[in-house]
Amino acid sequence: MNANEYQVKAARTMDGDCSNDFDDLEISLIWNSLGLVGEAGEIAEHIKKGILHKHGIDKGELKRELGDVLWYLSALCTRLDFSLADVMQTNIDKLLTRYPDGFSYEDSHRRIDQQDA
Repeated sequence: MNANEYQVKAARTMDGDCSNDFDDLEISLIWNSLGLVGEAGEIAEHIKKGILHKHGIDKGELKRELGDVLWYLSALCTRLDFSLADVMQTNIDKLLTRYPDGFSYEDSHRRIDQQDA
């Protein structure tokens, strides 16, 4: 499945149509951004307990939680009229500018993509 197919299928389970009402759009953006950070927190908590509390890492559970992160990211993209594939490409373009030869600590400090901002 590609990113845009996922986005269409995930949108089927979004609550309501907030695209035409500014107040509903604001609520949707809050809901989905909080959902995104909440799910990311669940991933961090699982890894923290898995490693530092020695509970072990359940990769199946992490995969499910990563899917939840993806759902909220996709929902935000949908509400903002971004395609998930375009957001992915925008990020790759930024990384290619910042790290033209792959990651380096020097490029990380230099942040070439932000020098003209």
